[in-house]
Amino acid sequence: MNEQVHPSANPWSLLLAAWLLAVAATVAALFIGEVMGKTPCVLCWFQRIFMFPLAVMLTIACYRADFSVWLYALPLAVIGWVIALYHCLLFIGVIPEDLKPCSAGTSCSGADMLIFGSVPLPLLSLVVFTAIVMLLALIRRRTLV
Repeated sequence: MNEQVHPSANPWSLLLAAWLLAVAATVAALFIGEVMGKTPCVLCWFQRIFMFPLAVMLTIACYRADFSVWLYALPLAVIGWVIALYHCLLFIGVIPEDLKPCSAGTSCSGADMLIFGSVPLPLLSLVVFTAIVMLLALIRRRTLV
């Protein structure tokens, strides 16, 4: 019997995809803040704290073909994902106003959190963190086998 091996994503393409997402999210956050003039809220700053280092780490990992990057990048991505999830829940009104950390400055759930008129920035952040977490988990799975 001849078993066929099904092609699957190799760790290199997964790492490259995670890097592209992290760099795109970093550039987008800087563009939205610096060019478009939207002031980030407190939760946006915390998400940036976890996204910006990911872009640097994944750049170095791509350069060195370091597939063990998941060891130190996955915790950052998971923490960023939790903050983004909290921000999304706050934005859509699931979390009550009393638990809002943005008491002064830009509102975490105001109209400033929309881009293109209808897309919530917290949702974009959650999607990117989710994709990066999934890609890093797949890298872990592919390299430990």
